[in-house]
Amino acid sequence: MIFKVRVSPRASRNRVEQFQDGLKVYLTKPAAEGLANAQLIDLLSRHFEVKKYQVIIKSGLKSRDKLVEINEAI
Repeated sequence: MIFKVRVSPRASRNRVEQFQDGLKVYLTKPAAEGLANAQLIDLLSRHFEVKKYQVIIKSGLKSRDKLVEINEAI
């Protein structure tokens, strides 16, 4: 599955919400040094109940708008 994800770093708490045509993810970590991307992978792996290596950021590593692939079949 591939999702459009809108990330909001430095939020007051971590959470995942449905957003128009994808997901909106609030992260407590800042976007500096890949901290938010690492937390995004961790949060989505728990949300979808998959291993961390099954969550791949396909595009948007330095953007708030990302394409994230969840490989459930691995």
